Amino acid sequence: MTADRTALRRKTRHISVVLERFLGIPRRNRDGSDPLDMLVATILSQNTNDKNSHNAYTLLRQRYPLWETVARAPLRNIIRAIRSGGMANQKARTIKNVLKTVGSRYGTYDLASLKGKTNGEIIAELTSLKGVGVKTAACVLLFSMNRDVFPVDTHVHRICVRLGLAPDCKTPEQTFRAMQGFVPPGKSHALHTNMIRFGRKICRANRPSCDLCPLYDRCLYPLKARIDRRRSKSIANHDFMLLDNVRPRQPHPRPIA
Repeated sequence: MTADRTALRRKTRHISVVLERFLGIPRRNRDGSDPLDMLVATILSQNTNDKNSHNAYTLLRQRYPLWETVARAPLRNIIRAIRSGGMANQKARTIKNVLKTVGSRYGTYDLASLKGKTNGEIIAELTSLKGVGVKTAACVLLFSMNRDVFPVDTHVHRICVRLGLAPDCKTPEQTFRAMQGFVPPGKSHALHTNMIRFGRKICRANRPSCDLCPLYDRCLYPLKARIDRRRSKSIANHDFMLLDNVRPRQPHPRPIA
């Protein structure tokens, strides 16, 4: 390992510790949620807040307890069920296509067969589904299979770039590839979750609350500034995480006739 990589690994460990002191160690669901449940929930979580996507996921499962019924349902009905999650037309189409492909590929509406594969094999298989990206696949690995994988969304990408952990990365996928060797073993869930919370509360895309930042001295963001301290009294609670609140609702999947 080069000196630069050693330094980045050390810096990542330090940032992980600071965020845990600042935000706490996140609670996680270690029950191993069903991978297909998690895949659909992650699709619903895209480009919206977790409370809206959780509401959409809950309404979808209430209306369609079995994924096979979603795959066969009229698109307009799926759209209606998930409308509260935003971008309902696009997400409904993606979910329906993913479920139909899963059913055709595996002969059942279930992804349990992936559990014996390596992380790389699972990511490759999931991203072969139309509409499923690397971040979504990584979330299935972390939140459903309890794999030590560090997903990168827009919040995490922004923070990694600003803190100099992925200075040359232009996209979340590039940052995902760059960060996998730097996250301390066993800390993928805590660091991922805390970076998301940190991105919501403090290190926002616009007008970050630099005056409240415990990592100010580590930050390389050229526009950082300690201003507007009044915001410290009105920061909302953004701790709810959809993917740690996905609970199984369907019985054991039946083979497709």
